[in-house]
Amino acid sequence: MRRSALHRMGLFATALLLSAGAAEAHVGTTGASGFASGFLHPITGLDHVVAMIAVGLWGAQLGKPAIWMLPITFPLVMAFGGFLGLLGVLMPGLEVGIALSGVLLGAAVLTENRPPLFGAAILVGVFAIFHGYAHGAELPLGENALFFSLGFVIATGLLHAVGIVIGLLYEWPWGRITVRAAGGAIGAVGAVFLWNALA
Repeated sequence: MRRSALHRMGLFATALLLSAGAAEAHVGTTGASGFASGFLHPITGLDHVVAMIAVGLWGAQLGKPAIWMLPITFPLVMAFGGFLGLLGVLMPGLEVGIALSGVLLGAAVLTENRPPLFGAAILVGVFAIFHGYAHGAELPLGENALFFSLGFVIATGLLHAVGIVIGLLYEWPWGRITVRAAGGAIGAVGAVFLWNALA
């Protein structure tokens, strides 16, 4: 891929990140049904958006095999968390866990933290449980759980892809600064949600 094309893709993905709405994903549903409702659920909550983009960013920053392993780990474990939410299993500290995902994943990208791959996957998986639980617990009444879950898993994958596209800029010196700055921005957004969750 030519550098100019990659640069344009990175700028587009960055603009998409910065233009995301500030609404939380935990205050209600869109009223749409099934797949569409599930698909919109992650992308209408900034706390979810930044964490899922951070997973893609961090994976790209760490390189192979993390670039594909982390974005695969998150939706798989998130589906389990969604199942727990559908069952109504008690999940203490839900909003704190979601906010911490933004803080810590953003900080990992900002500081270029390079833990062992297994450790990175465990961290991503723990946060995925919180995010999945939030989606599953808010299944709108009368909607198909399977299609709703499929929608939020696919939306999550696309958000990871946005993070990966931005993260691919890391191979250039200016791109490295851009990726780290995106991590710092994600951490700051997560800190705001953490403050609100603890208030």
